[in-house]
This record gives sequence, C-alpha cells and structure tokens, in this order.
Amino acid sequence: DVQLQASGRGVVRAGGSERLSCTASGFTLDDYAIGWFRRPPGKDQEGILCISSSKNTTYFIDSVKGRFTISSDNAKNTVYLQMNNLEPEDTAEYYCAAGLLCSMRYPFYYWGQGTLVTVSS
Repeated sequence: DVQLQASGRGVVRAGGSERLSCTASGFTLDDYAIGWFRRPPGKDQEGILCISSSKNTTYFIDSVKGRFTISSDNAKNTVYLQMNNLEPEDTAEYYCAAGLLCSMRYPFYYWGQGTLVTVSS
C-alpha cells in the first residue's frame, strides 16, 4: 500500500512555530521529489516548496521564504516542514506529495491526506 501521511499539532498561536511530518509507506521518499502544498479556507490549493531527490529546495511562493524550511530524515522515511513566525494567513490544510521533479509542470504521483493547521491571533 503506497501512502503518504502528514501530521502536526493543528493549532498554533500567531508568531509561534509548527513542524509538520510527512511519512511514507510503500516507497522510499529519498528517491523522489517531495513537495508541500496547502489549501487555505475558501481558496485554491497552492504549492509551497519542494525538496528534490538531491536535497535542493525550491520555493513555489514568496510569502514563506525566511519562515518555512524543509528537511528530511532518510532513516525515518520522513520529510519535515518547519514553519516559524506563523501568521493567521497561514491557516490551511497542508499536504505532502511525491513526484519526480520539483516542478509544477510535472505531476506529483503520490499524495497524502493532509492535516489542518490553524493559526490563531
């Protein structure tokens, strides 16, 4: 069974931090590009950032630069999204996905179910 599962605490105060985890089952994350996506309430899904199989980071949006970073732990088959200085505008359902390249021109083949992050003022 090929699966991706994102998890986190869920509720954070504005200015606080949250680390999301993306754990794979049925395949090795290190072989793929892993992207983080989110869907804010009432808005369309957007790509946030991505880590390639060579461990390079690509940012899809500017609003998280300097605040969000991505890392991986191959031993745990897990990719992390570290989110600092959170803002209410960051409230969204967050997803991780696996594909071949960190490019929105190519499909991401495996998707997690997502986890809701609520940033309170």
